[in-house]
Amino acid sequence: MDADGRFFLVADGMGGQSAGEKASEMATQLVPQQLVANIDFESNQSDQAIAAIDKAVAFANSEIMSLGDSEPEFRNMGTTLTFLVISGDTFFIGGVGDSRVYLLRGNHFEQLTTDHSLTQALVDAGTISHDEAANHRYKNVLYRYLGSKEGGTGTQPRQLIPQAGDRFFLCSDGVTDGIDNDHLKSVLKANDDPQIAADAAVAAALEGGSKDNISCVVINVS
Repeated sequence: MDADGRFFLVADGMGGQSAGEKASEMATQLVPQQLVANIDFESNQSDQAIAAIDKAVAFANSEIMSLGDSEPEFRNMGTTLTFLVISGDTFFIGGVGDSRVYLLRGNHFEQLTTDHSLTQALVDAGTISHDEAANHRYKNVLYRYLGSKEGGTGTQPRQLIPQAGDRFFLCSDGVTDGIDNDHLKSVLKANDDPQIAADAAVAAALEGGSKDNISCVVINVS
């Protein structure tokens, strides 16, 4: 999270514990450095912001791939990355992998990102249903992530003009492995404070049996 509240990130590493930790650490260091260097956060020029976001993600992807190629202990490491970047009056939301961003607006709860997983591709193709995807054997197999050739090919961020009262939720798949969307919505609606809401989501995911890394951030728009 940026100290000035200009952007928020969640990364979830893969490739073994030390490799995954290194990849996610690199993503959460390199992407912010590039964003700060290349975005005019006061500007409303969407094209400029998107280009800077894509450049930041592509740079982190190339650095992660380079280290994985040169150091045996980090070979095949990777990480997901999801983000919310604020530039001018607009929120830019996207990611690579299967970490997600949700929006709670009033009583409407919506996933804003698309998983880059094989199961999501099968759902999009109409091969399997959403219910089948929840327990599919390829559920956690990603075709795009940071550390892959496809990881730096553009993020196609969604653009939103925020409204007072909006609540954004960024999370790793460890959260959604333990609780479904209806439960997550109820947790957010029951806890106004962002930190308390995040802690409650983590607790609910653990209670729901999640065994994966659980990371999340809640952002309130005033």
